[in-house]
Amino acid sequence: MSTNLTKREIVLEIYEKTGFPQKEVVATVQMTLDIIMNALAKGRNVELRNFGVLEVQKRKARVGRNPNKPKTEVVIPERAVVKFKSGKILKQLIKKIDIAKL
Repeated sequence: MSTNLTKREIVLEIYEKTGFPQKEVVATVQMTLDIIMNALAKGRNVELRNFGVLEVQKRKARVGRNPNKPKTEVVIPERAVVKFKSGKILKQLIKKIDIAKL
């Protein structure tokens, strides 16, 4: 399978498909990501129809172990995390992936 998709690759693909100036595409992509990030930082979920939902969830406090000192217990505090739930179309596309190539 190929490497991770980067922000730069997204910008280049939009540029190639639209012909919009790269500087404007970079600014628009970054602005979109900033809006999503700021919404999540305020505890808001982000719903992108057919793609998926980024949900802010609370992870309970728990006791963990340091792998370097397995006898020592460490309290991991309660915290907020972001979870992704894929949307209908994305789920259908993911089902078509050849598992052997992952």
